[in-house]
Amino acid sequence: MLDDVAGRGPALAVLAHPDDESFGLGAVLAALTAAGTVVRVVCLTYGEASTLGAVADLATVRRDELTAAAERLGVSDIVLHDFPDGHLREIAPAALDEVVQDNLGDAATLVVFEPGGVTGHPDHQAATATAHRVADRHQLMVLEWGVAPAVAAKLNAEFDTTFVALDGDGTVDIAVDRAIQRAAINCHESQASNNSVLARRLELEGNDERIRLRPPARSADTTA
Repeated sequence: MLDDVAGRGPALAVLAHPDDESFGLGAVLAALTAAGTVVRVVCLTYGEASTLGAVADLATVRRDELTAAAERLGVSDIVLHDFPDGHLREIAPAALDEVVQDNLGDAATLVVFEPGGVTGHPDHQAATATAHRVADRHQLMVLEWGVAPAVAAKLNAEFDTTFVALDGDGTVDIAVDRAIQRAAINCHESQASNNSVLARRLELEGNDERIRLRPPARSADTTA
């Protein structure tokens, strides 16, 4: 399935925070770049509101961590915007869409978290929603990443988290090599240290990753 995505051409990952490209999409992006896909990243916030590793200059720290992690993953370019972390759902959708539109370039596929935001985070949901709107307008493929129902249920039971399962039509599990993803995760020292939820999620997932490909919208279904 990822070979099919790679054969379509470049991919653009649309994310809410630095570390989403590694903690979430890392194995998928690494597989795409290994298959020869040119992968770029648009990140909508600096992640400055995180309670993990909170320091006065956290935005700068997370920018540098993102740069290092993207290099590990083989990402060719990063665009980092300064919409307020934790408040993307309060931003006019047109403003978010404009950012994605301006950085679309020759992308054939947009890579995102599943619509529920994986953890239910409103910023994740907003990032995915803007990617879907732009993809529909340009009839592009969307690759959604998420976690299986069993993984979501286990994490929610153990940590009182709010993981949303990716399931239903078109959902498949693919085998991945997590070595590059783990190297990218380690670049996000401010967020990865003592992150027991992340460690447990990767343990539960093993070498399987859950994704869904949403085909390009038909022209009759798109809006200007």
